[in-house]
Parts: sequence; structure tokens; C-alpha cells
Amino acid sequence: MFKGIILSVIASVTFGVLYFYTKLLTGLNGEQTFGWRMLATLPFLTLLMWLLGDLVHIKTIFKRILTQPAFLLVLILSSVLTSIQLWLFLWGPMNGRGLQVSLGYFLLPLVLVLSGSLFYGERLSKFQIAAVIFAVVGVGHEIFRLGSIAWETALVAFGYSAYFLLRKKIGTDNLGGFWWDIVIILPVALYFIQSGQGTLVLLQHQPLMLLVFIGLGVLSAIGLGSYILASRFLPMILFGLLSYLEPILLALASLALGEKITPQEWYTYIPIWCAVSLLVVEGVWHLYQQQKNKRALERNVEHYQKRLQDES
Repeated sequence: MFKGIILSVIASVTFGVLYFYTKLLTGLNGEQTFGWRMLATLPFLTLLMWLLGDLVHIKTIFKRILTQPAFLLVLILSSVLTSIQLWLFLWGPMNGRGLQVSLGYFLLPLVLVLSGSLFYGERLSKFQIAAVIFAVVGVGHEIFRLGSIAWETALVAFGYSAYFLLRKKIGTDNLGGFWWDIVIILPVALYFIQSGQGTLVLLQHQPLMLLVFIGLGVLSAIGLGSYILASRFLPMILFGLLSYLEPILLALASLALGEKITPQEWYTYIPIWCAVSLLVVEGVWHLYQQQKNKRALERNVEHYQKRLQDES
């Protein structure tokens, strides 16, 4: 479990570092940055899958495409959904909208909770109901203040939820599915790379930028790989709790990059942070109960074994 915790923290810290990493990508717009991220991530993601023994998922999905050509259309939709999120992740801090993006990541678990209730009939606990109420208060204030919620926030919270639900529905919720997401969008990424002033011209004048692009791919692969590995080593509840570290770090990174929370915005952020806190409290309580039940079971087993020894 300790290994899983370390991996989860590494993933969250890596994603936070990527926010700061945008400072090294001066001279590029969000689309060019997205293009280089996709191009640089693919080889390192492939290497990671080879090390994990996950390359078989690529072949499995390819066979489904051959036998079900219409399945490719669904994969294209999946690719578009995740590509928008990967573009927005770096576009936000590059354009002073990092806080709005991080708020979307705070709301994402709550939207997933509601999605589970609406689409899979999962019952909400009292903590989850209270968390949803707090989130509604925060979002309601934002809508009252601006007439709408920031599009970046809504796109992360609802767009990523749609992506996760789609992947679960079509059975591509593994690294192989993400690999195909990148491969499908690669032609668009290559187009973005050479668009505008052209990053190839930038490389001619600043050859060291190639190292920056490679670093972008390495960080993306490390963050993703650590995240996937952590999900394998940790109980789902603890894995979910640790995932809240990422939006916290993204918000702190945005503040460190010079963004500010206005007095009016606090009435949006505080209720949503309260909602997240309630989910954390519920998760910690479940972990405590699990450990308590586990210790009780171990004591019962020891007592039973001792009783058998005494009788023999």
C-alpha cells in the first residue's frame, strides 16, 4: 500500500509540475503545445506499456476495429473528448485560466458521483448528498455572479465525466484505450505543431527547445504511469482520496503563477472545497471502518485457532 501512496503522490505532483512547465513553452500557443505534448507522449507511453506488459490492449482494440468498423467512430469520439481535456490542461495556465481549470477538477468527482447515481442506480450516502448540496451552492453562486459558470470549469467537470463514462461503456478503460486516443488525434497534433509561426522554425533558432518537448512527453508519461500503477496497488477509496491532491496542487500552482481569487469568487470556491472535504471525511471514515473490521476479523481468527489448539 505504501508503494501505491508514493506513486499516487508522484502522479499528482507531476501534474502540478506540468502547470509550471508551461513557463518553458514561451513562444507557443495552446494548440502548438498540445501538439507537441501528444507527439512527445506517445513513444514514452508505448515504452511504459511495454514495461507494464500492457501492449496486448493495443492489439485487442485493433481486432475490435477490424471486426466492428463502426467501433472506430466511437474511438474517434473518445479521442476528441480526451484531447480537448489534454489541450485545456496546459492552455489554462498559459492563458491565466488555471484556477478555473482546477475548479473543474474539484467538481469532477462530484459529477462522477451524480453520474453513478443517474446512470448506474448507485445510491448516494448522506455525506455525498451534503457534498452535492455544497457544490450546488458554489456553482449556483457562480451562475448568479456571472450569469454562467466558467466554460473551462464546466468543460473539465462534464467533459471528463462523459469521457470516463464512454470508456467504461465500450471497455477501453485501460492504457491501450488511451494509446489509441493519442494515435487517432496525432494527425491533428502534427497540424498544430507546424501551424502559425511554426514551431519547426522555433527549433531552428532554439535547438534546446527539443529537450523541453521531450521533457513534456516524459512528465506526461510519468504522471499517467504513476496514476495507473497507483490504482493497481491501492484500495479504491484511498486511491480516490489521494486523487484530490491533484486539483489542490493545480490551484496552488495557479496562485503561484500570479492568478488571484477575487473576494466574490471565494463564495464559489469555499462551498465546493467544503463539498470535497466531506467526500474526504467520508473516505477516511470508510478506511477506518475497514481497518477496524479487519482487526476484529483477525482477532476472531486468532481466537478460533487458539481454541482449536486448546481442544486438541
